Amino acid sequence: MKPDGNGHKTEDKLVPEVQARRADIADPARPAEPVVIEGPVHLPAMMPVPEPGPRRRFRRGLALAALVVGTALAGAAYWYWLTPAAPVERYKTVRVDRGPISAVVTATGTVNPVITVQVGSQVSGIIKALYADFNSIVKAGQVVAQVDPEPFEAKVDQARANLKTAQSNLVKARTDLAQRKLEMDRMVELRGQDFVAQSDLDLAVTNYRDAIAQVDLSIAGVDQAAAVLDSAKLDLKHCTINSPVDGIVVSRNVDVGQTVAASLQAPTLFLIAQDLTHMQVDANVSESDIGGVAEGKDAEFTVDAYPNQPFKGTVVQVRNAPISIQNVVTYDVVIGADNRALKLKPGMTANVSIVTLRKDQVLRVPNAAPRFKLPGAPIERQKAVVWKLDNKGMPRPITFQAGIVDSAFTEVVGGDIHEGDAVIVGVETVGEQEHKALPPGFGGGPPMR
Repeated sequence: MKPDGNGHKTEDKLVPEVQARRADIADPARPAEPVVIEGPVHLPAMMPVPEPGPRRRFRRGLALAALVVGTALAGAAYWYWLTPAAPVERYKTVRVDRGPISAVVTATGTVNPVITVQVGSQVSGIIKALYADFNSIVKAGQVVAQVDPEPFEAKVDQARANLKTAQSNLVKARTDLAQRKLEMDRMVELRGQDFVAQSDLDLAVTNYRDAIAQVDLSIAGVDQAAAVLDSAKLDLKHCTINSPVDGIVVSRNVDVGQTVAASLQAPTLFLIAQDLTHMQVDANVSESDIGGVAEGKDAEFTVDAYPNQPFKGTVVQVRNAPISIQNVVTYDVVIGADNRALKLKPGMTANVSIVTLRKDQVLRVPNAAPRFKLPGAPIERQKAVVWKLDNKGMPRPITFQAGIVDSAFTEVVGGDIHEGDAVIVGVETVGEQEHKALPPGFGGGPPMR
């Protein structure tokens, strides 16, 4: 259909050859014959496309289904060949051997001198001079400080004057006593001749006795004044501060011109260590570990100043006084150590290891073996268990009796464990298995992630 010049639609007039071709296409049973068209042929603007037949549609669907199935099979093959297979689970094993093992108690402590003397002042005053400083070596009796003595010298003079006054009072009292004694004797004689009344005699006796008491009181006053004088002299003597022992000054807590007040407690001026060639470590051991610690046990400790140099020591005292630190009860264990090289200094923090029990050539397993737990297997919390591989390569649990445990090994006291047995300590990862599969010389670097 196409519009004519007047706007009306008219049918195309097809040539006979085209109409015959349409008839051939409409009849699929009829074999197609070639059509020869001579001369110019005018075809319509839109030629209708014939619909495919049932066989042709079936063939197209079958080809499409084959294409989908083939693509799926190719993807499955690609995934199968390129996806790595699940690794076979392998176990890390170590051999059971014999060797030394030690039970060790660890603790922290502080390095201190064996004998430390605090030098203080018994009197209050201003520090006039210092004759010792840090690290000064002092001898017993050596003057190390001087408190201003002028106030105490004035007190001594005052006490001496008071003593003289008391002594003068005593002389006066004794003179008065002699006078009262004469009066009493005279009254006794006159009373015998009835020249005086009895009351006069009684008064004379009373005065005599008062004179005796006054003499005794004067004697006490003299003694008191003498004591005050001695006290003033002693305070004056205490203004000179001496070292009580031979040693080295560890710390000095005062300066010249500083005022010290000795009221309820004597202020500490110096801290003197008597001997720094012998030191001790005061370690705080918890109550759960104190049972195996005793005097004479070997100990070893390190300090931060010399981390690679262990120091030897011996437990010399286990003190019974409990020390509560954050609700944890600890006990002070004193460890003696030699310090002839003077490397240890007071106040250093020490990491102490005390050997409570030691055995040689015992059957032992690494601590990683009892800690290994097979996934999915029941856990025996009350028993020590290790895993061994049987003849088929399957792990099986072995229960044993554990003895001493140190930082690396556990002693085997009883159980079906023998020297040379391979016990499991872990499971190999995929990276470790791949590293083992590499040729020698490959895979030496760290695993890449």
